[in-house]
Amino acid sequence: MTRLQGVLFDSGDVLIRPIGGRWNPRRDFEDIVLAHHPDTPVERFPEAVAAGQRVLDAGTTTANRTDYHRAMLAVLGVDAPSTALLWELEAPAAGPVVELFPDVRRVLEQLRASGVGMAVVSDNWAGLEDTYRDLGIDHYFAGFVISEVLGCSKPDPRMYAAGRELLGLDPGACLVVDDDPELVLGAIRLGHHGAALMRAVGPAPASVPVITSLDEVPPIVTGTP
Repeated sequence: MTRLQGVLFDSGDVLIRPIGGRWNPRRDFEDIVLAHHPDTPVERFPEAVAAGQRVLDAGTTTANRTDYHRAMLAVLGVDAPSTALLWELEAPAAGPVVELFPDVRRVLEQLRASGVGMAVVSDNWAGLEDTYRDLGIDHYFAGFVISEVLGCSKPDPRMYAAGRELLGLDPGACLVVDDDPELVLGAIRLGHHGAALMRAVGPAPASVPVITSLDEVPPIVTGTP
């Protein structure tokens, strides 16, 4: 098996997970809204979260964060949110909102020790680099490719090309690790190697190689059993 030279990691549910179990909106959304509008009907929060998810799912690029929050607030009866409310929803949280999976540090260290280049390629809002800096692992990566910054989302070839450019590698020298099998398939069709990281118990897709832990990545990259 050929030794690969680089790994393009997805971010959420591959390297990091949300504290509290929910990515969007972040865990303090309800508390912030209630602080500004105490009479908000709390029974409508699930409906608001669903409306926000529709905004995230609707476009081919990363949704505008303010539009996303406005859509949820409208469901809650806040049709003209104050600048202060929107700012607080978009400002950095008072405490940590994400954490690393237990296997992340040791695998990144193994790959770095083997001379493997690494980059993060993520459908996300700008500022993801700050999250990784706060977690103390940003130095493992040559850089970050963020969909909001680039103006497109995976599996757009430009996302993967930008990640490869950070590493100076061709597609065939890179492994793409993502929790979405369809995105892994898209990367494979562009000439990359790929592995779908399925941490949760469930049916594994037959269309792409599947791993259940990041500990399986170094052997794939180095071509060792």
